[in-house]
Amino acid sequence: MPPSLLILSVLMLTVVGALPVRAADLEAGRRKAEPCGACHGADGNATIVGMPSLAGQPAWFTHWALIKFRDGRRKDPVMSPFAANLSDADMADLSVYYAAQPPRRRPQVVDAAKAAAGKELATLHHCTSCHRGDLSGQNQVPRVAGQDLEYLRKLLRAYKAQTAGDLEGLMTQAAQPLSEADIENLAHFMASLAPAPAP
Repeated sequence: MPPSLLILSVLMLTVVGALPVRAADLEAGRRKAEPCGACHGADGNATIVGMPSLAGQPAWFTHWALIKFRDGRRKDPVMSPFAANLSDADMADLSVYYAAQPPRRRPQVVDAAKAAAGKELATLHHCTSCHRGDLSGQNQVPRVAGQDLEYLRKLLRAYKAQTAGDLEGLMTQAAQPLSEADIENLAHFMASLAPAPAP
């Protein structure tokens, strides 16, 4: 990651982290999350291949992801129509609910050699600058540790192809130098990690 990108990343984390958070209702979030359980799991721990787990994700990340689906920066045949009907309060409630759920390891097979190569790439590309040392995420940056392998592949490819919208463009820029082998190795590394919840 170029130094200018690293500095911008740190500044964004500082600014977003300092913004006031609306008082959200955890119990309301649990009720509002019931329709989400079919895909993301009743407690946000998905078991469907290719489906991301939401448990333990930073509340800011989930909230921003829902905003991006609502305003069209991210598109999905299921999520886009669902998010279109969400109010800001709904998104806040859902976000705090999922942030409070303990993440569990996904039932998936990870290639140890690819994961080892991915660990080196994560260091080389400074993934821990934004995602934290254990890749548990923070603020608007997602937890990628222990996430679904196929979902990680898909998302990294989308950032590389510039078809996935991210909040400040950092992931789109960071993904540009990645080869297909790099994406595969990084995905195996991230999927191999224990899914610690974001702080």
